[in-house]
Amino acid sequence: VVVHGFEHATKSKSEAWKHHKTVLKQFLTGFTSETSMSLALYTVLHKPLRDHIEQYTLLLTKLNEVLKEGSEKDVVTSAIKEYVKLESFIRQVLDEACFTKSLWESLGGKFTDMLCVPERRLLEDSKNLHISASTNRSDRILLFDDVLVLIQGNSFQSFDLKLVWVDENCSEKSAPGLYGLRIITPEETFFLSAKDLQIKAVWQWKLNQAVRQALNGKRDFPLWGQTGEGSEPPSCRFFTYVFRLEGKFKSASYEGEWHGGKPHGKGTLKWRDGRNHVGDFKEGLEHGFGICLVPRRSQDRYDCYKCHWYEGKMRGYGICEYGNDMVYKGYFKENVRQGFGILENLSAENPFKYTGQWENDKKNGYGVWEDKERGERYIGTWLNDHKHGQGIVVTQSGVCYQRTFHADKMVGSGILLLEDDSVYEGNFTEDLTFVGKGKLSFANGFVLEGTFTNKLGQGLQTHGILNTSNEQLDDRITKAQLGLEEFPVEKRWKGIYDQFLEFIHSGCKEETEESFTGFHIQTSKELRKSQEYLFCQRGAEDVSWKIEDILEELVQHQGLESLQSYLEKALKSSLHPLGKLLKVLTIAFQATYSGIGANRHLLTMAQEEVKYYAKKIWEFYQGLLHLALEQKGQLPAKCVDGETSDQKACSVVLPLILPCFYPELFMLYMLYHEREDDLYCQGIVDLSLFPDIKLLEFLDVQKHLWPLKDLTLTTNQRRSLIKDKCFLSATECLQKLITTVDPREKLVILQKTYEEIESTVSRVVEKDYKLPMDDLLPLLMYVVSRAKIQHLGAEIHLIRDLMDPTNQGGLYDFLLTALESCYEHIQR
Repeated sequence: VVVHGFEHATKSKSEAWKHHKTVLKQFLTGFTSETSMSLALYTVLHKPLRDHIEQYTLLLTKLNEVLKEGSEKDVVTSAIKEYVKLESFIRQVLDEACFTKSLWESLGGKFTDMLCVPERRLLEDSKNLHISASTNRSDRILLFDDVLVLIQGNSFQSFDLKLVWVDENCSEKSAPGLYGLRIITPEETFFLSAKDLQIKAVWQWKLNQAVRQALNGKRDFPLWGQTGEGSEPPSCRFFTYVFRLEGKFKSASYEGEWHGGKPHGKGTLKWRDGRNHVGDFKEGLEHGFGICLVPRRSQDRYDCYKCHWYEGKMRGYGICEYGNDMVYKGYFKENVRQGFGILENLSAENPFKYTGQWENDKKNGYGVWEDKERGERYIGTWLNDHKHGQGIVVTQSGVCYQRTFHADKMVGSGILLLEDDSVYEGNFTEDLTFVGKGKLSFANGFVLEGTFTNKLGQGLQTHGILNTSNEQLDDRITKAQLGLEEFPVEKRWKGIYDQFLEFIHSGCKEETEESFTGFHIQTSKELRKSQEYLFCQRGAEDVSWKIEDILEELVQHQGLESLQSYLEKALKSSLHPLGKLLKVLTIAFQATYSGIGANRHLLTMAQEEVKYYAKKIWEFYQGLLHLALEQKGQLPAKCVDGETSDQKACSVVLPLILPCFYPELFMLYMLYHEREDDLYCQGIVDLSLFPDIKLLEFLDVQKHLWPLKDLTLTTNQRRSLIKDKCFLSATECLQKLITTVDPREKLVILQKTYEEIESTVSRVVEKDYKLPMDDLLPLLMYVVSRAKIQHLGAEIHLIRDLMDPTNQGGLYDFLLTALESCYEHIQR
């Protein structure tokens, strides 16, 4: 009917139809030789079917009349309704076909050739039901079952109905006296205006029906009327579209979810130049997590950005794997590296690693650079990708120096700390050759001060004064601590704290959590798992780490014991914000002080950094708690024990986070106290030669305190030769000092050792005995000498530096002082 199919059939088979006129006569009562063959063919194919349906309807109606009320009659009634619908559907389809046929006959040949498709049907024409598009937009509007067509002069625009949204709420955009509909498509938005409200309603209904039918891939049954579905099409859809107009997405193909005419949800963008973006979209822009591949022009490689996006630009944490074997893990803003980040060159040629601050895609601020080829580490400030300002360089050989840098070049004088404990203050070159005025202090106390030169082939020459009056260099020189004034602890790793602070200030929204706090993710595999965690159904074991549950739990764990237990669990979890913060601080700490960075001149820097970490973690806990209470309409409780924030951080948080930094930190303590520990070890070796009785006598332990009953003898054994039997329980207790990293637990072990000594003495004198200091010191020295603890000096100073300030002046402080005194005596 629509494209004159029956006429074509009769023409191409005209001879066949002439021979079979008798057959046609059997079907058609009114058939004559003058009857049109095409009309006859149409009638032959349609009339029997319609008659058949009418007969069935009549038969079912008669059957329905004689049936009694019940389930059988209900079934027949339902069948009658469906047959009535089918009759209506056939009639409507034929009307639609005739409507479409008349359009093809009235349109010009150019439009017919381009628009005429056999299965296409015209649903509405603005000539029949007048409606106009935006000013000068079109002369005629045609609504087909698959496209919306705007005709303007000799040209037309067509819009796929699957990507057409109809918005009736646009009265403010319509001219006075007109009723408008806004039509939204992926790249264009225009308005349809009608003078009559009823006409607008009909167009709106037909547009929505056509869009819904195009999306469903099937027609309504019947096409229209009271039984038609008539519901609005879904606003969220899945479709593929190629962008045509100028803009960010020109020539790109998008396959994915749509909403309101824009990519919204999950989708994939592909450009002709090879760029790909797979991820989340919001209102037409990349928003949320996405993976972007960008081809490199000069090489057959890609830069791969796995990052969080905000309104079309990279923002938040991401991992970028560049095509030149470099990898960046860190924060982005406005499509450039901004904030804290790590850049690593994994290639064999010039391997390096930078951990630090970025600004506008360049290294700016405090950062650590490790040159793996030269075996050097630079700790200091940067400006526009260059070392600039104060910096410390640590080498693999143990040499360490501090200088001022300007655009990667050393300027002015500095301090050079050599591995043999010599110290040079003055100017020197990059290959550590002394030049100009300087002062060289030797480990034996000699000081050479003057002018240094280094002529080719003549070696190092100097003109100055050698002072030999000092016996030994002061520890303040040989153990000089670098970077304390130049890099205040508050200004280190500011980029890490800023992200977590912003997360709290933003209200800890779950959808932004990974963007702000995602640095705990260090591999692409972890990143993928993290996204699965965010977007997939969580298991029961993970529920407690959803941000709303975290805030709820914080309110419930404000008591000291409950808080310590909660913080311990939170800091061990990579899903809790505090655990994520601890992970990134651990990465920064290791980048500075592990490996090459293990240099005794950085001990104080590292120690104050760990304390500051505890302070910041406590601050962020307070920030989370304040937010949680605020959301519940409660006020934070006032501190009743009078402890400051720093004291709380030291007593509650520091012991919990110390295990993460202990290996690097304790190594620095060992290096710093290496000389004293060597003397102590020699003293231990000397004292270990003594049998128990001789050692007690040597240490001036009063004889009535000797536990002689513990010296059980075997055959041919003399009491005076027995070793390691006296105060055995106290010795074994003290040996546990190295089994824990927590200063609190180390002090408890020291207290238990003291109690074991007292218990043994009380048993010997057969009464409770409180040891005075004069008796305690030699007995403790005996136990220390028998415990043979390695690196005891490092242990003592770590406890002293990191112990809870509230323990100062108490029993723990007294016992630690006694242990220090024993350590010093054994050295001598």
